[in-house]
Amino acid sequence: MTNTSAPSAESRSGLRRVVAASMAGTVVEWYEFFLYASASTLVFGTVFFPPSDDPFAGIIAAFVTYAVGFLARPLGGIVFGHLGDKYGRKRLLQVSILIIGAATFLIGCLPSFGQVGYLAPALLVALRFAQGFAIGGEWGGAVLLVAEHSPDRERGFWASWPQAAVPVGNLLATLVLFVLSTSLPSEAFLGWGWRVAFWLSAVIVLIGWYIRTKVTEAPIFTEMQTAQAEAASTSFGPWDVVRRYPRGVFVAMGLRVAENILYYVVVTFSIVYLTQVVKEGTSATLLILVGAHIVHFIAIPLFGRLSDRIGRRPVYAAGAFLGAAWGFFAFPMMQTANPLIIWLAIALGLVFHAAMYAGQPAIMAEMFPTRMRYSGVSLGYQVTSIFAGSLAPIIATSLLSQYASSVPVAIYVAIACAITLIAVAAARETRGADLRAIDEQDRVSREAPASSAR
Repeated sequence: MTNTSAPSAESRSGLRRVVAASMAGTVVEWYEFFLYASASTLVFGTVFFPPSDDPFAGIIAAFVTYAVGFLARPLGGIVFGHLGDKYGRKRLLQVSILIIGAATFLIGCLPSFGQVGYLAPALLVALRFAQGFAIGGEWGGAVLLVAEHSPDRERGFWASWPQAAVPVGNLLATLVLFVLSTSLPSEAFLGWGWRVAFWLSAVIVLIGWYIRTKVTEAPIFTEMQTAQAEAASTSFGPWDVVRRYPRGVFVAMGLRVAENILYYVVVTFSIVYLTQVVKEGTSATLLILVGAHIVHFIAIPLFGRLSDRIGRRPVYAAGAFLGAAWGFFAFPMMQTANPLIIWLAIALGLVFHAAMYAGQPAIMAEMFPTRMRYSGVSLGYQVTSIFAGSLAPIIATSLLSQYASSVPVAIYVAIACAITLIAVAAARETRGADLRAIDEQDRVSREAPASSAR
């Protein structure tokens, strides 16, 4: 189905089914992932950690457990990437959704610090690790399932839809927490109400898993499997992709820095800033985020389409450039305590993020051949999360606590965007790339040493 011509009505219908399956699982998994992020700022600091006079101490401790999930993501990317390149994207996507579903449900069952002491955060860390491991394998498989089914000239648009599922999952998590926090007294919400949001994951996990059983692998992947079987000596996997395509891996990592840091400052640290500095109520803050997630969902496919028309690099560079400026005007906007202005500040941050996020699947898929594409995109995407997204809320909260000012946080985001702009300059423009041509170039390069030896 990967070709340069427009797809037929039948193939387009099949493509929509693949998009729906990828989105369904991604919505589920990011519902759970963002639920943890939101709960870290609102609940976990008081439930799973010892009391403290410093209001930021418990939040920072909760963010440290949050970071554990990011540390696990590269491991998940390596394991799922290798197995996904070998056995298929579909099977691994079904496994990942079950792992993260089980971990999230069990988080809702954990005892509090007051009940079992330090065993509570220890169990939380273990389950968080399982969440991150599954997410590490989820992203690459979900976007590649779509990217490899997509026509070359529309890959940016179609492959952006699994990305758009992220704000949908976040929206669901925020809505659930909003309803629970507004309908329950504070003591009840902190005591047991937040657990309901985690238990609800069991229902949507089963729905997402079922939908993913109904899709097929892309033709280009099944062709690669046949070729691999006929040439069993050909190596592939995470180490081979670093050896053969180091430029692609490192450029992908650089592209992720600003996108990853900006996102978690906008959607996670902003909750801290609004509740601790602006003194905005929890329910009001969550409602503002609901509106911002809707804007994010709309913006992602629009930027995906734009990347097909004018190129991946210009759209990505615009997002990084605007993202560098965001912190300098967004936090003063939040200080107004005006809900509409606060919403605008967060929504703009997510629009700038969408300009980078939308084109990522297409850009990264077009960097690697099919035989090692899952490994390549997973490494480039997930390794960055160790020093970018995992640390962003911790660094931002620490800067705010130390300097009592948002300016250092804004500078931090701007530095991240500068790194990504360098990566954009180093990247090749891949708009409209033929994936089969990339596979052929890989085959020729692998055979060249043997041919010259003869």
